[in-house]
Amino acid sequence: MLEKLKQQVYEANMQLPKLGLVTFTWGNVSGIDRDKGLFVIKPSGVDYENLKPEDMVVVNLKGEVVEGKMNPSSDTPTHTVLYNAFPKIGGIVHTHSPWAVSFAAAKMDVPAFNTTAADTFFGDVPAADALTKEEIEADYEGNTGHAIVRTFKERHLDYEAIPAALVSQHGPFAWGPTPDKAVYNAKVLEVVAGEDYHTLQLTRSNSELPQYLLDKHYYRKHGNNAYYGQNNAHSKDHAVREN
Repeated sequence: MLEKLKQQVYEANMQLPKLGLVTFTWGNVSGIDRDKGLFVIKPSGVDYENLKPEDMVVVNLKGEVVEGKMNPSSDTPTHTVLYNAFPKIGGIVHTHSPWAVSFAAAKMDVPAFNTTAADTFFGDVPAADALTKEEIEADYEGNTGHAIVRTFKERHLDYEAIPAALVSQHGPFAWGPTPDKAVYNAKVLEVVAGEDYHTLQLTRSNSELPQYLLDKHYYRKHGNNAYYGQNNAHSKDHAVREN
């Protein structure tokens, strides 16, 4: 079942240690088949060097295991909530990457200070509230997902334009249209969090990116008039403007 998706999710998971996004087994990637209403996720606590495509676990949108010999990631309820709430995402990544976790521990958004951020995130990456004692005791992983969803709703944020969030006192989650794109967004978030930390050490002046520069960098990669790269309609006209 879903053998192609299992391979894609396996390959995306294997990118986490290569990109320096995980220590030990502290991370997971999932990917969804929307037509079937099923997603594939890494098994819980399995070392990356021992992981195989056939180890991936198939789960439905109720969070129930449909296929797999191992227990799915302990974060499966969070992935389930996000897939149900954000219908256009195709992959989710959770890590404990240190720069992003630093902002989560400080209960701080990751600000849009530079064009590195603006190329991927159309604004600050939000830090959702830390879970209460009651939320943790009732349904820790499920309520982790609900905290993210609630933050995007309350702040009127677009989950496609800002494809990541922090959970305060916990860590980052990122998503995208595919599992590999979700990993890409997770890596960008980690790089931006590190850059932001150093910016905050160097100056106390307002480093917020002006809206016109945020617009320029975000929309040159996203939307109908995007021209960055080789797959957009306007790329040939604007090739000299790429960096």
